[in-house]
Amino acid sequence: MFEAVEGMLAEHAELETRLALPETHADARLARTLNRRYAELNAIIATWREWRQAGEDAEAARELGADDPAFAEEVDGLVAQQEEAAERLRRLLVPRDPADDKDALLEVKSGEGGEESALFAGDLLRMYSRYAERRGWKTEVLDATESDLGGYKSVTVAVKSTGSAEAGQTPYALLKFEGGVHRVQRVPVTESQGRIHTSAAGVLVMPEAEQVDVEINDNDLRIDVFRSSGPGGQSVNTTDSAVRITHLPTGIVVSCQNEKSQLQNKEQALRILRARLLQAAQDAADAEASDARRSQVRTVDRSERIRTYNFPENRISDHRTGYKSYNLDQVLDGDLQPVLDSCVEADMAARLAALEE
Repeated sequence: MFEAVEGMLAEHAELETRLALPETHADARLARTLNRRYAELNAIIATWREWRQAGEDAEAARELGADDPAFAEEVDGLVAQQEEAAERLRRLLVPRDPADDKDALLEVKSGEGGEESALFAGDLLRMYSRYAERRGWKTEVLDATESDLGGYKSVTVAVKSTGSAEAGQTPYALLKFEGGVHRVQRVPVTESQGRIHTSAAGVLVMPEAEQVDVEINDNDLRIDVFRSSGPGGQSVNTTDSAVRITHLPTGIVVSCQNEKSQLQNKEQALRILRARLLQAAQDAADAEASDARRSQVRTVDRSERIRTYNFPENRISDHRTGYKSYNLDQVLDGDLQPVLDSCVEADMAARLAALEE
């Protein structure tokens, strides 16, 4: 496995040369892509050199230890250093999801439970917004349909990192594990007798696509305009500002009505459409891939009921990883990282197991 690193040395040197050229930085997108790959290779090669050096030092200490006990005492520590570097290197060499360097779009939709489900969808939106704040990310609501009691029947939010994020630390790389059905157990505000109800909301997470990631032919689009509905101010129900876009080849339909301008709503709808088309292309590629490849790309099933939020016990349980804690109030206030870490670790373990098969 580690022999592959030697083949990366030439690529690393070539990237270093290209990044030193002024013409490379004339194309901002190219420079960003090359910088990202260069940083990735830097981490791999530095760890590989550390692993190799520790091994050479341990071997030298063994030879010298035959004559000097002081060197023999260093062997165990050097072997431990090499094993620790080897574990880090194995993780760095695991194939990553190609979308892990992207920002994310989250769609939260109410499901079973009517008005209570819509209120829970609002709680999930707040949880993700607070989590984004803690990480210094920016959030932007692209489209939302509110319920009568202030929840959300549907809401789409963009989550963007600021600056350059490390590999595996971008919004999509972490939040992709949130996709699936989230179940809540609590006494609804609409319940007069204090009985605990179970309801659910669905979360869909997509990598945000740039225009160069997905090519959309204008002839493939049917664009309809209509009047906005629901709370929103003077423009609601008075102008045809809401936009519905149908992508004819795939049948994907996206609508936006949050903005007062028809043009703004169209831009937001196209943004969501690009993300959905990119996700559809990735899903199709995964379906055609081998079982091993699929396990590397998607090891956590995101279509099933993934998590339960139990309010009476202040408990949160992730059904995929076995994670359980009794700080639900803190998680809903944005302390989501330990839950996500359990998903990242489960995903990494499955990818490593697939490589070793």
